[in-house]
Amino acid sequence: MTPATERTTAEAETEAPTSERRGRHEPGYREMGDRLRAERRSHGLSLRELADRLGVSPSLISQVETGRAQPSVSTLYAIAAELGVSLDELLFAGRSDIGPGRARRGAGRDPELPPPVQRSQDRKRIRLASGVVWDRLTTSSEPGVEFLYVTYEVGGASGPEDAFQRHQGHEWGYVVSGTLHVTIGFEDYVLGPGDSISIDSMVPHRLSNQGPEPVHGIWFVLGRHGAGAPGATDGARTWLDPLHGVEH
Repeated sequence: MTPATERTTAEAETEAPTSERRGRHEPGYREMGDRLRAERRSHGLSLRELADRLGVSPSLISQVETGRAQPSVSTLYAIAAELGVSLDELLFAGRSDIGPGRARRGAGRDPELPPPVQRSQDRKRIRLASGVVWDRLTTSSEPGVEFLYVTYEVGGASGPEDAFQRHQGHEWGYVVSGTLHVTIGFEDYVLGPGDSISIDSMVPHRLSNQGPEPVHGIWFVLGRHGAGAPGATDGARTWLDPLHGVEH
């Protein structure tokens, strides 16, 4: 394992919050670990085989499966992509795990469909090791689409300072409050309240909060799932391929 990979692994291996500390609608990391273990075994993979494919240590996979480690953004996407499951399936057991529906169902509406309205107090939440919180703004998993309310805590970032990520799809973001620093390739941008951005997700990019207050925003990602492209390096920055959990 390279030093760069060790840094990514160390970032992911943070202690998972207890049920007392996490919010009512945040995923239980032990339950997520159980689903991860079931998916891994359904693919006939051992801990070491999955770890080798992701470029991380078997102990990290074991800690995530037992709920003792909270994955980072890149590790979470690498696991989901390698096992061929969506984040909702991994974190919230997919479409069947829908919060209390409060929509008034019309006579002509299919009762098997999820309710169309996502109440703010019932959002599903993912708190990641890198100081990032995602609130899902849909009542169920939408194939190929992620619609999120994002929070970058003070010092929070999408990855380590010298590691960027790239993945399939396109993303659009809108900053509600705070100051968000975005690097796309070799270009740096600073977004304030009311600013928005469009990112080709195949271009290496990194988002971070370098300010004194949390950043809140709305993020829409289209077509993130799929095979990743090879990474690239310029000798000073590492391009992180989160779909395969490796650095180039």
